[in-house]
Parts: sequence; C-alpha cells; structure tokens
Amino acid sequence: MPHRFRNISFVATGAPEAQSALAEMTERYGLVPTEEADVIVALGGDGFMLTTLHDTQSLAVPVYGMNRGTVGFLMNEYRADGLRERLADAETAHINPLRMTATRQDGTTATALAINEVSLLRQGAQAARLKITVDGRVRMEELVCDGALVSTPAGSTAYNYSAHGPIIPIGAGILALTAMAAFRPRRWRGALLPKHAVVRFDVLDPEKRPVNASADSREVTDVRSVEIVSDASVSHTLLFDPGHGLEERLVREQFV
Repeated sequence: MPHRFRNISFVATGAPEAQSALAEMTERYGLVPTEEADVIVALGGDGFMLTTLHDTQSLAVPVYGMNRGTVGFLMNEYRADGLRERLADAETAHINPLRMTATRQDGTTATALAINEVSLLRQGAQAARLKITVDGRVRMEELVCDGALVSTPAGSTAYNYSAHGPIIPIGAGILALTAMAAFRPRRWRGALLPKHAVVRFDVLDPEKRPVNASADSREVTDVRSVEIVSDASVSHTLLFDPGHGLEERLVREQFV
C-alpha cells in the first residue's frame, strides 16, 4: 500500500448516518488529525464534500468521499471493508475553483472561491438587470433575468444543470455561463467560455433591483459588480473508485 495513504483522517457531518459511519471507520482504520493525514475521507453528501474541500485546500491532501448524504455525485459508495485497497486503486480528478470578487454597493469587496459555481440572483420581486463583460469586452449590454451563474465542469451537473445549462466534461477547459429564467433576450440560455476567461457582471439599477452573489454557499448581498476567474493557483484532488470517476459520472448523467 502506498505510504501516502497510511494516515487517514475521517471527517463527517452531524447526521446520524454519517456519525455512525465515522465511529465504524475510525474503529477499523484509526484516526489522525487532518494536518497529519495522507488522505482525508469525507463522510456525508455533496454539500459536505464542498465544505471539506474548502476547509482543507491549504493542505494539498487528496479527499475521498463516501456517501452518507442524499445525491452523492461527488462521493463514492459507502462500504467499510477494504478502504485502504480502494484508496490505493482510486482514480484522481483535479479541480481548479473559481475566484469571485464581489463589490457591494457601499464600495467594499468580498472574495471567495467556488468549486461548483458562482451565481447571481435577484434579491427582491423584480427581475435583475445585468451587463456581461468577458475579457474586457462587453458581450451583452442587458440581460433581464432571475439570475445568472458561471459553472466549472465539476459543478455543471449541479445548479447549472437545474438551470438548463450544459453538462461539461471534466477535462474540457470550459466554463458554462447560464442564465436563470431569462426574460430579455427571451429564453437566452447562456454561453460556453474558455477556462481562462475573465467574466464580469455589472448590476444595472442595483438600488431598485438588488442582487446577491454566491460562491458555492458563501453569499454576498447588495452587489453592484462581480468578477469571476478560474484560479489555477488552487487545485483540489478528489479520489474516486475505478470506473466511477467524474468523467464517467458526467457522461452517465446525460443518459439517465
């Protein structure tokens, strides 16, 4: 067994199923602090996997998820037996997050990373009005909509897919820009952009039509502009059982 998988750190949600799994796995395999681990095993659902990746991004340690939640798209099947062998045989997927820089109406800024997507959504009853700029060039003077998002390939089956955006192969080097309930241009579905593109949203009439922005679950309210770029300086490594990696899951999702 590779040395890099000798020391395992288990983390879990507070749900009973996850806590039960945590007790079983630590009894079988022991437990080390995350700072001393060769691999981190996350017990929960997709939301907990995102939280784990954010919390451990400075450690440069791979994360292997086991589903003790609901959907589990980013997770492997939970099974207590043979964990070390599964880790040794696992496929790897490397993900660069999006970096969001949001400027509020009062001029203050907030920065956050998103593994799945950065989304903008109207705060009130009236539709949002957004101007879209890509790499310094205005591509759409006005998008009237409930909101819009920029998604990574890893996040393309999540909020993006629910908003009728495309599923993107994990190694495609593409981002999805997807509108939510676009009113003008009527039924505009969005665009595919190169991974290195810098996307900027300017909120038109923000006092009357306020908008918030979220990087995964990190929310900023009352924004007047949001800039989004893929951050190549940050890389997350996920582990998957052979034949069940992200590439296979993204393809399989399209034939359900």
